[in-house]
Amino acid sequence: MRFRLSTAPVLTFALAAAGCGKAPPQMHMPPPEVGVVVAKAQAVPLTRDLVGRLYPTRSADVRARVAGVLEKRVYTEGSDVGQGQLLFQIDPAPLKAALDAQSANLAAAKATYTNNHVAAERARSIADKGLMSRTDLDNALAAERTAAAAVQQAQANVETARINLGYANVTAPIAGRAGQQQVTEGALVGQGDATLLTTVEQIDPIYVYFSQAVGELDALRRAQTGGHVALDAANKAKVDIVLPDGTAYAHPGTLDFSDTAVNAATGSVELRGVLPNPEHQLLPGMYVKLRLTLGQITQAYLVPQAALQRDPAESYVLVVGADGKVAKKPVAADAQQGGDFVVTAGLDDGDKVIVSGVQHVRPGAPAKAVPWKPLAAPSPSAKH
Repeated sequence: MRFRLSTAPVLTFALAAAGCGKAPPQMHMPPPEVGVVVAKAQAVPLTRDLVGRLYPTRSADVRARVAGVLEKRVYTEGSDVGQGQLLFQIDPAPLKAALDAQSANLAAAKATYTNNHVAAERARSIADKGLMSRTDLDNALAAERTAAAAVQQAQANVETARINLGYANVTAPIAGRAGQQQVTEGALVGQGDATLLTTVEQIDPIYVYFSQAVGELDALRRAQTGGHVALDAANKAKVDIVLPDGTAYAHPGTLDFSDTAVNAATGSVELRGVLPNPEHQLLPGMYVKLRLTLGQITQAYLVPQAALQRDPAESYVLVVGADGKVAKKPVAADAQQGGDFVVTAGLDDGDKVIVSGVQHVRPGAPAKAVPWKPLAAPSPSAKH
């Protein structure tokens, strides 16, 4: 008996095998989407926000320079006084009596000199005739010189007594604001030590002292050197004050002092600004917020902090080029302005700097650039 094999299953298996050899169509993923900002050169002020404390430009202690009883205070505490203005009165009676006594001594010294001078002139005439020994002549001339010296000493004593009498009127050594009275009327002052009566402080202009970390200061100086920084006409850095209530002070000042040494404990450098204070709105001892402007970078780019990348070798940003591919650009960014870095080299106008989505791209890979939108700050009224 013969059996005939059907060819249909064989043909079906062959067709199935042929179908398995064809590759399925590949799926192309779209390029990742990144948020970018378009670089544009602009003038950027080189600033730092710091905290400082106010001090008077001049401060003078008013002290009793002679001993005596304090009779009265002439000025109003806390008022502005002029240089040389009378502040206190010390009892002048003992000082006047001392002056009178020294004046009497001066008169006696002058009388003694007159007598000795007459005797010396007589001795000279007699000695010329050979009627007096040389010893007697020398004694007469010596008495005249001694009397002349006594007159000079008495004159100096009179002047000292007159100066002490003048010290009974205690005046302001500088113009400024006179502080609180330290000694009441009736107290004995100037006995041994020069008793402190009050203090006069000059507060127009006024100083503001503050510190800057040496690293930050070096970064600012590098930006000044490499960023084409332009200062004001006086070639001085600008200091703006924010008052405790948050309002801006109307009169900007300038930086006039930078310490030459670094504080070893804090690693900072002490700086000082001077500000006009015509209304006496600023008072010594106040803590204030200030903005230090070291100039203006004439051509720089503001780049959000999230865009700047760093590695051990350099700082860089990623940009999306005209061909739609990501490129790496080394940049110089030594200063910061608010939430942005100030880039002074490495970028060109029109560069699309990647801010968001940096972790999803790499140099040479394609990317889709869309405008970057910063995250909105939460509303104070938002409910949690």
